[in-house]
Amino acid sequence: MSTNNTNNIKHEDLGLHFLALARASSSSMGGKREEEDFEEEEVPTELNTINSSGGFLVVSPDKLSVKYTSVNLHGHDVGVVQANKPAPVKRLVYYFEIYVKDAGAKGQIAIGFTSESFKMRRQPGWEVNSCGYHGDDGLLYRGQGKGEAFGPTFTTNDTVGGGINYASQEFFFTKNGSLVGAVYKDIKGPLFPTIAVHSQNEEVLVNFGQKKFAFDLKEYEAQERMKQQMTIEKISLPPNVSYGLVRSYLQHYGYEDTLNSFDLAGKTTVPPVFVAQENGFNGQDNVYALNQRKTLRQLIRNGEIDAAFDKLRNWHPWIVQDDKSSTCFLLHCQKFIELVRVGALEEAVKYGRMELAKYFGLAGFEELVQDCVALLAYEKPQESSVGYLLEDSQREIVADTVNAMILSTNPNVKDLHGCLHSCLERLLRQLTACCLERRSMNGDQGEAFHLHRVLNSGKKAKC
Repeated sequence: MSTNNTNNIKHEDLGLHFLALARASSSSMGGKREEEDFEEEEVPTELNTINSSGGFLVVSPDKLSVKYTSVNLHGHDVGVVQANKPAPVKRLVYYFEIYVKDAGAKGQIAIGFTSESFKMRRQPGWEVNSCGYHGDDGLLYRGQGKGEAFGPTFTTNDTVGGGINYASQEFFFTKNGSLVGAVYKDIKGPLFPTIAVHSQNEEVLVNFGQKKFAFDLKEYEAQERMKQQMTIEKISLPPNVSYGLVRSYLQHYGYEDTLNSFDLAGKTTVPPVFVAQENGFNGQDNVYALNQRKTLRQLIRNGEIDAAFDKLRNWHPWIVQDDKSSTCFLLHCQKFIELVRVGALEEAVKYGRMELAKYFGLAGFEELVQDCVALLAYEKPQESSVGYLLEDSQREIVADTVNAMILSTNPNVKDLHGCLHSCLERLLRQLTACCLERRSMNGDQGEAFHLHRVLNSGKKAKC
């Protein structure tokens, strides 16, 4: 195989990357999927009357309160009951509360978390794989018979809460709306919210979130996120590194006018900011065909596909010489979409027969062709299942495709994959991979990392 043919295959791989992005847009991934990641997880809603030490307690019909009705004669005569589901793990924090309606004869009430195999006639914290905060002595028990000093005792009319902070991997407990303390969570696997009563007439009501908590959980979560943000902000980063990342992004995507303004601002700061070559930014490669890439991006963003084709034929003819390449295919699809956008349906039909029909039956192309043609079937295509094609993000995919293909023609380029993403994007991809790996090491516990959510939260915080 000749070197020229090898390069063509590699260049075509770049186009296939963006074709895959265009097809992925139709699956409605992103924000909705992020919310589903949170919503799909089952949460505790009531007490489990099947798995409990039922001989010593009575659970109310609504399964949200429990009363000790026996007389305890032994240490194992504990009335223990778990929630019907384990604590959900795909979030920053899980939390529940109990209200002590009656502390009974001895006030031996406990709140905590236990594993599914926990012995249901023992206080939480007395056995391995369990943790419990006890009301009669204020001690915390973590799998051993001996407790450790932790907080105040609690009794009748007190509201006590137990939670799991997945970011810090800690159990935490509250009393009457105030944080008591936290300890490291050294238990793996699913954990069930658990309460225990151990003397006559002890009665407890449970709140799994069906009503407002005494503890301000939202404020606690906000403070936890602030801690994470402060940890990040303490990391020292030389100004020229962040400057270089932004500058390389503007260069990579052909934002020439913004780049010029950015450079001017950098020169007028005190002291001026300069990008050192040893930081890994190669400005010469990124400014390749900068003005042409800017012009083509503007044309595609404005829906002027015929003009973009003309410029490409004049400036970079090889990119459009293969009419069945991924790049040409995406441009033809966008031309069809723009005709539908302005209501030129007859012209769109003619263009589809002339340009899109040739892609039917070709692997990787047919699905997007079908979506494009489907736009004709709707009176309001923007509101249809294929309405994603009319969004600005679709134009951006096509513009990014052309931009990458032009960058790949730079004779000095060493790695074609570097044409796909800027240095900033590669850094963010590395950040995402590290966050996912860290979460995996914690047993996939805690909030799933979504870059868009993090960036949007940063915008809201500054408003």
